[in-house]
Amino acid sequence: MKKQVKDRRAQVVAPERKGTPIRGLKLKLLVFALLCALPVGGSVNVMLTGISRVPLLAYGIASILAFGLYWYDKQQAKAGQWRTPENVLHGVELLGGWPGALVAQQMFRHKTRKLSYQVFFWLIVALHQVVWIDVLFLKMSFANL
Repeated sequence: MKKQVKDRRAQVVAPERKGTPIRGLKLKLLVFALLCALPVGGSVNVMLTGISRVPLLAYGIASILAFGLYWYDKQQAKAGQWRTPENVLHGVELLGGWPGALVAQQMFRHKTRKLSYQVFFWLIVALHQVVWIDVLFLKMSFANL
């Protein structure tokens, strides 16, 4: 009888991706900073002119909430448990939580491959950009209609 020799290459297991750094971190940080420039600048401008502190607070609180919801949803997905509905995640993003959601997507690698989700997410980000362009440069002409 011939002894079967096991091929050691077949036994090599790919290393787990846990704890690996985010790919393209520098580029992602640059994009994040550029996307946040209008909302943060606009919120600070609105606060300093004495109009309202609400936008700055809303972005901060909603971003923390979105980050937490993404973390919770990822944990539930891993455990095969009941998930956070996508419309809840999108609702928090719409209320100003999209920066926290974007960070959570990259950190937890969650909701990054689902195209229908990403399309709606980026429409929300674009809507926030358009609103702040209107507020800062068009002097609220769109918002006053």
